Amino acid sequence: MRWGLAQMGTSGAYLRQVEGLLFYKLLGSGQGKGFSMRPNLRRYGLLCTWADEAAADAFLQRSALMLEYKQHTNESWTIKLLPYQSHGQWDGQQPFTPPLADQYSGGPIAVLTRASIRWRALPAFWRFVPGSSKALDSAKGLLCSIGLGELPLIRQATFSVWESAEAMRQYAYKQPHHQEVIRRTRAEKWYSEELFARFKLIDCQGSWDGINPLAQLLSGHTAI
Repeated sequence: MRWGLAQMGTSGAYLRQVEGLLFYKLLGSGQGKGFSMRPNLRRYGLLCTWADEAAADAFLQRSALMLEYKQHTNESWTIKLLPYQSHGQWDGQQPFTPPLADQYSGGPIAVLTRASIRWRALPAFWRFVPGSSKALDSAKGLLCSIGLGELPLIRQATFSVWESAEAMRQYAYKQPHHQEVIRRTRAEKWYSEELFARFKLIDCQGSWDGINPLAQLLSGHTAI
């Protein structure tokens, strides 16, 4: 647990030197499936964008950092994605461009939302958002979801995978708690920066809570 937490502050120096790595974020996680004030000190995320898949595979399979991670973890899960669309910024960058030329036409879809919350908006954000996150527990079509954080309470993200874009939209635009959060976010300008992205699933390896939640869905797909 201590080792994992320490990587949030120490792995950046290594990652900045990795060939082909265009953008990365070291992320902690929260309890539950969405935004949470309660940290999970045993689970961490690493988000990366790459110049090409060969660079990603070289890092995942042979880098000293990933070999060290394997020695200190009892479970890991890796998912490869290509962006359908993305709008907004992360630290002033647009990390998920250019998007795919082909549009979403059906099947599972991954979604990433992230935001930097204004200090003055923190009380309102953390008063309303837990209800929206709790609703993920019963969301139809949700395959897996996790709340991630770059900085506790202030810089938050949620990554989720859905059976279809329609299932995701049913939660995003028809779930009352989530609708209220969207309304207040816009009306009260809670965020100083935000990003929303949708992705095509390409491949995944490993396990999450003892299973690979997407193995059956991707069994007929070929990784690029």
